Amino acid sequence: MAEIIVHHNISDLYKTLGLSLEEEIDFTVMSIPVIHPTIPFKSPQLRADYFSFILTKEGSGTYFLDDNRFPYGSSTFYFTNPGHLKSYELDEAKDALIITLTEKFLQENINQDIFNEFPFLLAEIVPPKELSHDEFGGFELLYQQIVTEFESTSTFKNKILGNLFGILLLKVKEKFWSQYDPIEEGNRDSQIVKSFKQILEKRFKEILENQQAGSKLQVQELAEELSLHPNYLNAVIKSKTGRTVNDWITQRTLSIAKTLLNNTSSSSKEIAYQLGFSEPTHFSRFFKKHTGHTPNEFKKLDVK
Repeated sequence: MAEIIVHHNISDLYKTLGLSLEEEIDFTVMSIPVIHPTIPFKSPQLRADYFSFILTKEGSGTYFLDDNRFPYGSSTFYFTNPGHLKSYELDEAKDALIITLTEKFLQENINQDIFNEFPFLLAEIVPPKELSHDEFGGFELLYQQIVTEFESTSTFKNKILGNLFGILLLKVKEKFWSQYDPIEEGNRDSQIVKSFKQILEKRFKEILENQQAGSKLQVQELAEELSLHPNYLNAVIKSKTGRTVNDWITQRTLSIAKTLLNNTSSSSKEIAYQLGFSEPTHFSRFFKKHTGHTPNEFKKLDVK
């Protein structure tokens, strides 16, 4: 099995392509024929921590996203987002451009609440979109303007790039994603939501089975296991389930706490440490805040 590259950032992309990069960047635009002079080409599998937006004027190939396979041809547009297992094959690449950028760039130069304004950025099943002649012309013009600005030395370069890319996002939203419903995708075929729930249940099962003192589950820990930035993971989970990662952790913590209080002889102090609370008083306050009872009061209620 081929090695999977995880936490692949834009700097890693430059290194993979044999390009020099003097400093970390959060935005880049490149010509695919230039960076892939040898065709056909097959990329390694990776989990990128950046977005990619690909506009193909003349070319063909296939990109793979988790368990999905998407062939594409000329006059097409598609994008991929962080966290998914991805790779691509190029059969022909005569004229195509790729923009890669990070969540940080989107939030700093377009909108802090970028995923609320453009929820389709969290979409996981993203087949290529074939553009009409006029549609392609509009997209191509924007890409060319972005290339020109990217190569400039303007003091306001990132802000201008942010504004141009914001226009691109508006065009994408208008033409392809105006009806996108993240909750619907989350209920049906969100790989991130499925993986998140599986990992969450696995961790709490370990807590139930382990009588030793544990550590409190954190968003960072779950994000690392999914090879995602914590902010991005939280944005995906919130948009597709209506609840934040911390909400999910809180509800499972309460559920496990109630199970231990009702079905074991463990004291509330022992349960507090098992669930990762540094002090029993912290656990008591947490439990009362969400149930209206202290752990000892709840235990006496004998609620099944």
